[in-house]
Amino acid sequence: MKETVIKENLKIELSDPVLIEGLPGLGLVGKIAVRHLIKQLGAKRFATLYSPHFPYFVLVSKKGAVRLLNGSFYFWKSKNGKNDLMLFTGDNQAQTAEGQYELSDCLLDFAKNHNVRLIITVGGYRMEAKEKPKVIAASTHQEVLDTALKAGALVSSTASPIVGTAGLILGMARFKKIRAMCLLGETRGYLPDPEAAKSVLEVLQTMLKLDVNLAALNEEIGKAEKMVTRLQKIEERRALQAEETRKEEDKKTTYIS
Repeated sequence: MKETVIKENLKIELSDPVLIEGLPGLGLVGKIAVRHLIKQLGAKRFATLYSPHFPYFVLVSKKGAVRLLNGSFYFWKSKNGKNDLMLFTGDNQAQTAEGQYELSDCLLDFAKNHNVRLIITVGGYRMEAKEKPKVIAASTHQEVLDTALKAGALVSSTASPIVGTAGLILGMARFKKIRAMCLLGETRGYLPDPEAAKSVLEVLQTMLKLDVNLAALNEEIGKAEKMVTRLQKIEERRALQAEETRKEEDKKTTYIS
C-alpha cells in the first residue's frame, strides 16, 4: 500500500449530508463523541479508509484474528427530512505531516463525491475545565460559526492552532469549496474525557437538531472522574514521599565550618 485509499462496501445516496469527523486526539474527545453518535443513531458502516501513514502494526482480536489500523465511515438518514449524516472515526491519526495532509485531502475528496457541503471536525482543547467543559469553535465561514455560537460554543481567546486532521480539514476545505467547522471540548488531555465529548455533543445536537440520548455518557463520565481522583491521590502520595526523602537527606548532610 503506497497511498491512502477508501474502499466502499455499500453504495448510498444521502440528502444534503453533513460529515462529522472524530479521530483519536486530546482526551479522545473526537472519537468518544463520534462513537456515541454512531451507537445512539444506529448508523451503519459503508466504507473503510486504509493508509500507510497509520502506525505500522496490526490489531489482534481475542480470537487471534488480525486487521490493519483503519478509519470507518458510517451513514445515518434523517427521518425528519433534514440533513443526513456521514460519520468518520478510526483507530489512529496519521503519524507524519505528509500523512496528515494526504489523509485530510482524501477525506475531503470523498466528502465532495458524496455531495457533502459542510464538514464538522471534533477534538479536544487542552484546558483544565473549572466546571462544565466549554466548547471552542472555529470555522471557514462566519454563518457556520454563528450557528455554533448560538448553540453554546465560544471563540477561543488565545487563537490557539488546531493540530492534526481536525485542523487541516478546515485549512484545506476551501480548495474543495466545502464549508468546515471545528468543535473542541476543554479537556485535561491525558485521559479519555467523556465529559468534554458530552459538551461537544450538546452543541452538535442543537446545531443539527438531533435527538440523541446523552445521559448514556454519564456512566463513562463517572468512571473517568474516579480515575482522575485515583491519579491525584497517587500523585499526592508521590509528592509526600519525595518530601520525606528530601528531609531525610537533609538530616544526613553535614556542614564543615
